[in-house]
Amino acid sequence: MRLPDGGRLRLRPLTSRDGNDWREQRLLDESYLRPVEPTAPDGWEAAHSPSAWWNFFSGLRDASRRGQVVPLVIELDGRFSGQVTLGTIQHGSISDCWIGYWVFSAAQGRGVATAACALGTDHAFRRVGLHRVTATYLPDNPASGRVLALNGFRDEGYLRGNLHIDGRWRDHHFVAQNVEDHRESCVERLRRSGRLR
Repeated sequence: MRLPDGGRLRLRPLTSRDGNDWREQRLLDESYLRPVEPTAPDGWEAAHSPSAWWNFFSGLRDASRRGQVVPLVIELDGRFSGQVTLGTIQHGSISDCWIGYWVFSAAQGRGVATAACALGTDHAFRRVGLHRVTATYLPDNPASGRVLALNGFRDEGYLRGNLHIDGRWRDHHFVAQNVEDHRESCVERLRRSGRLR
């Protein structure tokens, strides 16, 4: 898809070859990411070492093979620019997952997170075949809340002490949407509103 500024964005599967870009961008963006991501018990650098990448990637690959997670790269103009993950995928009478994302700081401010969240949410509904997608965001991260709202997620609650983030238990807003909530896909709605070409 095309962003309003002409940038070309797509999602693709995360591969073992993405390790260097993943590590480099996350190390450069520690000041942005560490305050909003689960605590790295051994420190940020250790969590982004070559061996940590391999452990992280191997875990995602194994969970993906079991149908429990879909790890996707955000590519902007052909370059690695972040990640979207569909996690804790459950089929049957639950039929849901959560969506999470991060965007490299050099690509921020262009609507990348909103577009990537749209593609990921549509993938969960249309390709994975789920009924419901959920997400959480920190009260002091309203930008993430806006990304989710623009994609049609609605407030469903407030989770106290939900995740251990940057050294302490943090509350989160809980949002969700069901496949029948909107007639059009997330991407179609963003195009209609002028947020995508």
